[in-house]
Amino acid sequence: MNRAFFHGLGVALVTPFTENGAIDFAAIARITDNLIKGGVDYILVLGTTGETPTLSTDERKAIIRFVRDRVAGRVKLMVGIGGNCTRDVVATLREWDLSGYDAVLSVNPYYNKPNQEGLYRHFKAVAEASSLPIVLYNIPGRTGVNMAPETVARLANDCANIIGIKEASGDLEQMERIRELTADDFMLISGDDGLTVEVIKRGGVGVISVLANAIPEATKQVVTCALRGDIAEADKRLCRLNDIIAGLFDEGNPVGIKCALDVLNICRNTVRLPLAEASAALRERLENAIRKYETAQ
Repeated sequence: MNRAFFHGLGVALVTPFTENGAIDFAAIARITDNLIKGGVDYILVLGTTGETPTLSTDERKAIIRFVRDRVAGRVKLMVGIGGNCTRDVVATLREWDLSGYDAVLSVNPYYNKPNQEGLYRHFKAVAEASSLPIVLYNIPGRTGVNMAPETVARLANDCANIIGIKEASGDLEQMERIRELTADDFMLISGDDGLTVEVIKRGGVGVISVLANAIPEATKQVVTCALRGDIAEADKRLCRLNDIIAGLFDEGNPVGIKCALDVLNICRNTVRLPLAEASAALRERLENAIRKYETAQ
């Protein structure tokens, strides 16, 4: 496994919907092509940003097939497969056709709040069931449980195909501890656009971005500068995007990014319940932030 496949800029792909709520495959094609043109290194399908909990099994399978065929090997692909029932996650990994994908992103079990031993056993079972490398996904703000650095290190040591973690705890000290406890080639990936540079400074290898759905080229420049050690330039470029990033998460993800994509005429501002579309105030805020950014270029 060449772990460098997942260095740099990854993007958590949105799932566009038509006005009546069906999956907008034409919009997925446009976004995917724009991401590749913008220089992203890999695309994550069926992540949180893709509103995966609201998609049926058939819809998720259809998206997996469509993106694989649209990308056609132009960039690497990661697929989100996780849940709070270990047996269901294991069955999915064993039964679904994941050909064309290069790794699995698997989120902490949510709602049932397992302890660290439960997390370890869950992900060990996931790793044993997967024919693809696994990237862990720690996002306690959504799942209600934090994966401790010691648990991450234990999994990395015991499971050869657990190759990295997308860290979205926001805790930079925790990320430093993960870096200390794991091998040099274990990948620490930022799960927050706003912390991209700080994570790379601490040994991270890049970001799985929400922002890049809308502005891939500029996001790629931030990551490239940071990875080559030009932190001052990376910080400067990220600072120019901060108003947009803040707006993206003001009413939750993917509400903000869907609104930004609508402002840019890339896809509709349609989400599925229980999410609701961005407020008029947020739309105005994002319009102003995007206009300010574009004017400054």
